[in-house]
Amino acid sequence: MAGAGIKAIKTRMISVESTKQITKAMKLVSTSKLRKAKEKAESADPYFNALKDTVQDIARATKGVNNVFMQDREAINRCFIVIAGDRGLAGGYNSNVFKEAMTQMLGEKERIIAIGSKSYEYFSKRKYEIVRHVDNVETCTYDDVADIADTVMEMYKNNEIDEVSIIYTKFRSALVQEVKCLRLLPLLPHEIEPKEKKSSSRVQYLPSPDAVLSHIVPNYLRGMIYGGVVESFASEQGARRTAMESATDNADEMISKLELSYNRARQTAVTQEITEIVGGVEALK
Repeated sequence: MAGAGIKAIKTRMISVESTKQITKAMKLVSTSKLRKAKEKAESADPYFNALKDTVQDIARATKGVNNVFMQDREAINRCFIVIAGDRGLAGGYNSNVFKEAMTQMLGEKERIIAIGSKSYEYFSKRKYEIVRHVDNVETCTYDDVADIADTVMEMYKNNEIDEVSIIYTKFRSALVQEVKCLRLLPLLPHEIEPKEKKSSSRVQYLPSPDAVLSHIVPNYLRGMIYGGVVESFASEQGARRTAMESATDNADEMISKLELSYNRARQTAVTQEITEIVGGVEALK
């Protein structure tokens, strides 16, 4: 019986050690990817912030312009661009994205543009109408994003959708990632917070404010979607690195406890054998 217990503990130790090697390797891979993704996200962040501020400035300064992207419609048909991960084992990263998505959705006539295999898998299983999807966040290019933006604008112009929002994960640090929902269309001037300092000079847009908006909005959509992709990928790697580090630490703790149990079981077996030998010797006297 003691031998069987020792063998079971030894088998368990080998299994946990193998799992530890996997989680340690995944942590190293995520750390390497996180370093590159973090640099990419930090270098791109000022550009996307400037792009957002520019579009808001134009929208604020061109109130009354009859532009299709500034029409205040009743949001009956809504479209959500949901960016999740390519795979699991990233703690609560994917589940937090989907929780935010379901909170924002009303459950009626929503259309989904899924970026990431987990996003496509989640919404396809729940029978949502998926307009477009990109399977891999890591390999998602600016051309892929441009196709998505063009699709969204065409649907919006044709009144197929009334509102466009993006749900992504903002990278704060390797330990902190924040799920955000940002409405991209329509651009409503009365909902844009005024700046603290207002310029006394009036900006003139040539050839017309409507023409400027029509030209800059496609770049705005592409930039904001691509920014969400970059931020989400960095967040996924950060979440996976944290999860794998925690799993590796837990494996170390389990191995320590199993080693203690193994040593106790072995000592018990040795003591039992000695007792049996002594008992046998006494019986022969």
